[in-house]
Amino acid sequence: MTDGTTYGFDTLQVHAGSQPDPATGARQTPIYQTTAYVFRDAEHAAKLFNLEEVGYIYSRLTNPTVSALQERIAVLEGGAGAVCCSSGHAAQIMALFPLMGPGCNVVASTRLYGGTVTQFSQTIKRFGWSAKFVDFDDPAAVAAAIDDNTRAIFGESIANPGGYVTDIRSIADVADAAGIPLIIDNTSATPYLCNPIKDGATLVVHSTTKYLTGNGTVTGGCVVDSGKFDWSANDKFPSLSQPEPAYHGLVFHEALGPMAFTFHSIAIGLRDLGMTLNPQAAHYTLMGIETLSLRMERHVENAVKVASWLEQHPAVDYVTCAGLKSSPYYERAQRCYPKGTGGLFTFALKDGYDACVKLVNALNLFSHVANLGDTRSLIIHSASTTHRQLTPEQQEAAGANPNVVRLSIGIEDAKDLIADLDQALAAATA
Repeated sequence: MTDGTTYGFDTLQVHAGSQPDPATGARQTPIYQTTAYVFRDAEHAAKLFNLEEVGYIYSRLTNPTVSALQERIAVLEGGAGAVCCSSGHAAQIMALFPLMGPGCNVVASTRLYGGTVTQFSQTIKRFGWSAKFVDFDDPAAVAAAIDDNTRAIFGESIANPGGYVTDIRSIADVADAAGIPLIIDNTSATPYLCNPIKDGATLVVHSTTKYLTGNGTVTGGCVVDSGKFDWSANDKFPSLSQPEPAYHGLVFHEALGPMAFTFHSIAIGLRDLGMTLNPQAAHYTLMGIETLSLRMERHVENAVKVASWLEQHPAVDYVTCAGLKSSPYYERAQRCYPKGTGGLFTFALKDGYDACVKLVNALNLFSHVANLGDTRSLIIHSASTTHRQLTPEQQEAAGANPNVVRLSIGIEDAKDLIADLDQALAAATA
């Protein structure tokens, strides 16, 4: 796909990053199940290790199957490059790693996946980093939270668990004014529904475990770099703008330009953190992405149907699906996410916590799992599981109150999903 032709999304999701195997002619990208790669000679090896030539050294760093996946995701997101890693959580650390240092902070949305809130509020403290949580519906508050030690802004395009939609452009304007990168987790939206880079994001992260793979088989993560940020504009990002001792004083941004962040994440991040994606997982995700647009269309269609039905049910207090006209985010969703707001949303039961537990136990088609983005419809009670570690105030800010359950709507027949919810709600409120 190097003939200069501009291809559509449906074509790119099948072909980007994938060529027939030169050795065998295999059309599907093979699983290169190898640890290491034979060098042509000593000079070739030295050039690879000195970043003077691109190639394969060791599969902790690079692997042909993983490289195909990286290229495909980068193309779909409109980025300069991408680095895949072992999970979505790993991708978040990989995204922050070249930017942060002891005493630095990240300004983050209050509406984030519970595990991300825990990672940012607790775990990153061990690196000497910190996070400030701000409501992204208030760009002025985001701007006010930025100080001299802030190195990034982090949010989700469509927030987990509530399906809240972020006006990325408004937050990107704040980041641009402060001269810091905006990182957007695009897991719930995928590049089919949202292109954060077009809206001004510097970096995009994914848990490829979810919609990109789409079948609940493997875990993975990815960081996509827009290639547009000037890492040398100030002295805030020395990992990219100053000499790197491990590579004889190489200055990544000076030497590699738009690919500086990507190469740093491989040469330093994967080398030293070791958050490597295995080639078999990359293979499953490549196959999943081939049907991404088809699945996302059905996820969106089914989610609106199910949410509309739930909104009318007498046992339901409220539904957070931004695809509903009753949602306070509906206008924003139509403007920023014209193809839909995905299959993720929550709803609250009037009878509270106990009714949520009974509902989960009474369902048949819905699987009770700590995952989302599967072809199958999934349910979880966030307050007692994914958001259990958070304080009640943090749960409320994230949209994971005790009377709330999260749905990840699959691609089944919507009528069957509604029927399953109907009988379970009857059991839960009996």
